[in-house]
Amino acid sequence: MTPEQLADAFARTCVVIPAYNEGKSIQAVIRAVQEHMPGAIVVVVNDGSSDDTEVKARAVGAVVLSLSVNLGIGGAVQTGYKFALRRGYDFAVQIDGDGQHDPREVPHLFEQLIEEESDLVIGSRWLGRGEYVAPRNRRFAMKFLQALVSWRARGHFTDTTSGFRALNRRTIELFAIHYPTDYPEVESIVLARKFGLRVTEVPVKMEAREHGTSSIRGFKTLYFMIRVTVGLLVGVMGGEEL
Repeated sequence: MTPEQLADAFARTCVVIPAYNEGKSIQAVIRAVQEHMPGAIVVVVNDGSSDDTEVKARAVGAVVLSLSVNLGIGGAVQTGYKFALRRGYDFAVQIDGDGQHDPREVPHLFEQLIEEESDLVIGSRWLGRGEYVAPRNRRFAMKFLQALVSWRARGHFTDTTSGFRALNRRTIELFAIHYPTDYPEVESIVLARKFGLRVTEVPVKMEAREHGTSSIRGFKTLYFMIRVTVGLLVGVMGGEEL
C-alpha cells in the first residue's frame, strides 16, 4: 500500500486497546499507535482496572471507555468493537496494552486486509519474522490449539492466541453482536469462519510483555486447554457446523 492509501485507511480506523491494570505500559503503547498510525482514533477499554490505567490513557489523548467491573478480555474487546460500529469506522485494529504488539507492523496487516480483501487478519509470531520465544509451559498448548483450530475452522492457522488483529467493517459488525467471552482469540477464529468470513494470517514481530505476567500460566494453562477444547469440539454459537 502507498503512504497515501495507508493514511486514508488509518483515518477510518478505530484502534481498540483492552487494558486491565496496564498503567505502567499504556502510555507508551498509545504514543506508539499515535506515531505510526496517524489519524486513527485510539480507544482504550479500561476493564475495571484498580490502578491508574484510565488516568494515564486520557492524559495522552486516548478515548477511554471504563467498565465498572472486570469483564475479561472478551467483554473488553467487544466493547471496543461496539464503539467502532456505532461511530461508523470501516476498520478496527486490536492491540494489547502490555507492549507486545508493535504498531509499525500494522501496514502488513492492512495490506492483507485491504489489498487481498480479507475480513480478519491475524498477526502471527510464528511465520518467520522476529525471534519471539514462548514460555515453555505454553508451547505445547499453542501447538495443540493450532492443530485444533485449523481442523475446526477448516484452514491453517499458526497463532490462534494472537490478539494482534485487523478487521474490516463486516467483521466489526459480527463481533459487535457475537463475540466469545472467555478465550476469544481462539474461538473467534472459528466463529468468523462459521459466518463465512475470510480469516488469514501475516507474519509480524512481537515483543515480550513490558510489565506484568500472562493470566494463562501454570495450572491455568491446562484449564485453558480443556476449556477451549470443549468449546471448540461442541461448536461455537450453539454447536452449529461451519
